[in-house]
Amino acid sequence: MNVQSSSEPLALHPDRFFPADPAGRKAARAVYDETAALPIVSPHGHVDPALLAGDLPFPEPTELIVTPDHYVFRMLHSQGIELDALGIPRADGARGVGGRPGAAPRSVWRTFCAHWYLFAGTPTRAWLEYVFHELFGVRVTPSARTADAIYDQVAERLASPEYRPRVLFERFGIETLATTDAATDSLRHHAALDADGWNATVAGGRRVIPTFRPDTLVQIARPGWRVALAALGGAVDGEIDGYPAFADALRQRRAFFRSMGAVATDHGAETARTGWLPDDERDAVFARARAGTAGPADEAAFTAHMLMAFAQMSTEDGLVMQLHAGALRDHNGPLADRFGPDKGADIPLGTEFTRALRPLLSAFGGDDRFRMIAFTLDESTYARELAPLAGHYPALTLGPAWWFHDSVEGMLRYRERTTETAGFYNTAGFNDDTRAFCSIPARHDLARRVDAHYLGRLVARHQLGLSEAREIGRALAYELPRRAYRLGETATGAVAEHGLSTNGAAP
Repeated sequence: MNVQSSSEPLALHPDRFFPADPAGRKAARAVYDETAALPIVSPHGHVDPALLAGDLPFPEPTELIVTPDHYVFRMLHSQGIELDALGIPRADGARGVGGRPGAAPRSVWRTFCAHWYLFAGTPTRAWLEYVFHELFGVRVTPSARTADAIYDQVAERLASPEYRPRVLFERFGIETLATTDAATDSLRHHAALDADGWNATVAGGRRVIPTFRPDTLVQIARPGWRVALAALGGAVDGEIDGYPAFADALRQRRAFFRSMGAVATDHGAETARTGWLPDDERDAVFARARAGTAGPADEAAFTAHMLMAFAQMSTEDGLVMQLHAGALRDHNGPLADRFGPDKGADIPLGTEFTRALRPLLSAFGGDDRFRMIAFTLDESTYARELAPLAGHYPALTLGPAWWFHDSVEGMLRYRERTTETAGFYNTAGFNDDTRAFCSIPARHDLARRVDAHYLGRLVARHQLGLSEAREIGRALAYELPRRAYRLGETATGAVAEHGLSTNGAAP
């Protein structure tokens, strides 16, 4: 099936994603004009730092656009297209099936373009249209008939010096890009970026910064936990013979990450449950984990304990704590066994926050040294739980619409359900959370347009004046991410200029 006309031109309407009514559209356009050229702050994402450290040309279009983006290949997989046929490497490093070579890049590209119609109405379509049109100058819609011409045009651009990763970083207007790195990572690529001088900014900060992610060290019932624990011991050059040594090693690694520019930690959990374990229970659970006998109940209790411990560590070192709760990772077990994790099968769970976060917020929610940014895949919690919590606890900030909800309608629902209780200034603006480097400006442009849409509607019904809406739009696009991640606390710049204090208080 292919319902897409191959002769249809690829064009981007200047008012795309704005309200349909003239008054709202006019106001949205004015708000967007305030934000369109602002620098990109990307404080949470998954771009491989090796990309920028090596600054090598991108190999070809498929490895840039199709294989690194689970939004793309999960949709194709949902229609019965095997990941082998999309060039996705297997967990053992092999490509293809039964020793046969994997799909050739041009073949993968043809499959992708022939199924372009599948992405209609999705945020993936919006991002890809932007990338094709704005970055590569493509003016025809992808289809089976246009696939080869588009591949050749993109490949030709990628071979030119103007499309090297660092040049594109500058072209995209990225001010800060945070990667996400295992707690035991050597951060050698970040060190290389620092060593050659490219990573320094005029303000004395870094363009590319790491983020401390300790999930594998908390998942004590998983088969690879003891390997991860050994890696932690190696990273701190010491034996982890009990929980106190474990906690001390984590503090050492956090300090190392901070020395390399990190401003945040990142924690993924199936639930938002928090709560201290008594010392004897904590030590017993850790001992069972070291012996390889810890079970799911142990892991759940230990995760709740460690979220408390990480919050306490954040009060000591100032790292912002990100919590991504409510995803059942790698739902498709056989696919994960063949291809490894993060292959588009992370599925949302119903998630409770009010009772789950009460121990943590009771302990740290009023501590001005602590900041948590909470993300959810359960939209039903926006108005009922997360917005009221963020509207009360000074330390809690709402992360933006995440994953399946970082779409036009999803981002609008997020604003509609959180603004009346939490306002705008208890949210963290936008982050792209992507591995697909070239989609970063597309995702930020979409977010800025959707926020302009929402603010334009408020102006059109005389709930906001246009000048205030423009100021809020600028805050959402640039100032609030800097404040949420404490990127602006040592500078006076735009944050102070627009009335946002560096201690987290809104005007």
